[in-house]
Amino acid sequence: MTVLLGIYHRLTAPIAHLDGLLPILARFVFAAVLLPYFWASAMTKLGDGVFGIFVPSAGAYAQIFPRAMEAAGFDTSQLSFLHTLVVLAGTWAEFILPLLLILGLLTRAAALGMIGFIVVQSLTDLYGHGGIDHAETLGAWFDRQPDSLILDQRALWMLVLLVPAIKGAGALSLDAVLFRNAPLAHPVSPRQGPESRQAGKSQAGTS
Repeated sequence: MTVLLGIYHRLTAPIAHLDGLLPILARFVFAAVLLPYFWASAMTKLGDGVFGIFVPSAGAYAQIFPRAMEAAGFDTSQLSFLHTLVVLAGTWAEFILPLLLILGLLTRAAALGMIGFIVVQSLTDLYGHGGIDHAETLGAWFDRQPDSLILDQRALWMLVLLVPAIKGAGALSLDAVLFRNAPLAHPVSPRQGPESRQAGKSQAGTS
C-alpha cells in the first residue's frame, strides 16, 4: 500500500506546480463564457444617445424592479430616485466588474462584487420575475439534471468566481504589477526574531 501511495504521489505531484495557473484559467473561462453575457445584458439597460449610461432605459427598470414597474404602469417617472440609483449602480457594475476581472485589477474585490451581483440577479429572477413558481428555473441539486438556471448554472458561475476571489488574479494581471513591490507582498514571518522584523520593515520602507 505504501508503495502504491508513493507512486501515486510521484505521478500527481507535478500537478501542484500548476496551482498558479488556476486563477488565470478561471479568469479566461469567465471571459469566454460570461463576459459577453453580462456586457450584452448591460447594453440593454442603457438609455438613448451618448449620455445613455446616465439615463437607464425602461427595460433596465423592468429587469431590476419588475414588480415596481408593473405597479407604476411601466412609467419610469413614477419610480423614486432610489430606484434610479440602484438601476444605475447595477448597470455600471455589469460593465465595470467584468472588466476588472479580465484585466486582473482589484481582482478579489471584483470577483466578490460579481458573486454578490449574481446572488441579487438570481433572487430577482426568482421572486421579481416569478421564477420561483417554475421548478425547472430553480432546479435542484443531486437530481441528475445539470442545466437548471439558478441552482446549477449560477452555482457554477460563482464557483468560477470564487477562484480569483480566494487566490487572486494570478501572475498575468495588473494586480501582479501593481502589488509586486507593495509592503504587504513581503510579510515577515512571526517566527523571525526582532532583527529580521526590523530588516523587513526597512526593506518595506525602501520599496
